[in-house]
Amino acid sequence: MRGIRGATTVDYNEAEHIWTRTKRLLAEMVEANNVQPDQVVHIWFTVTTDIDAAFPAKAARMLPGDWSYVPVMCATEIPVPNSLPRCIRVMATVNTEVSSRDIRHVFQEDAIKLRPDLTKQAGGDYAKKEESRKEV
Repeated sequence: MRGIRGATTVDYNEAEHIWTRTKRLLAEMVEANNVQPDQVVHIWFTVTTDIDAAFPAKAARMLPGDWSYVPVMCATEIPVPNSLPRCIRVMATVNTEVSSRDIRHVFQEDAIKLRPDLTKQAGGDYAKKEESRKEV
C-alpha cells in the first residue's frame, strides 16, 4: 500500500474551475502511476480556506471508469500564515506493489512550489528526479 501525493491551485473560487483543475490533477496522478479505481483505498482532499465553492472530491466521480465506490473525503487545510493560496491537496492511498521510490507524485500550477523535488518535469519525464537519485 502506498500514498500518492498531488496538489494544484485554482485561479478563482468557482465550482466548475475547482472540478476542472482537480479532475486534471487526478487524471495525471492515475496515469503516472497506472492506477485503477479498484486499487484505490481512499482519497483525501484538502483545500485552503479561500476555496469553498465546491467539494473537489466530486471530481473523482467525473473520471472515466468506475470511481463511484472509491471513498473520498474533503477537509480544510491548517491556515498557516503566508502559505500557498487557492490550493487543493490530494492524498490517494492505493494498493500497489510499486516501491515508494517509484511512486510518481504530481504537482501542478502554483503547487509546483510545494515540492519541486517531486514535481513531474516538462515533457512528461522524470529526468531531473532520476538524475538526482544517481547523484546520491
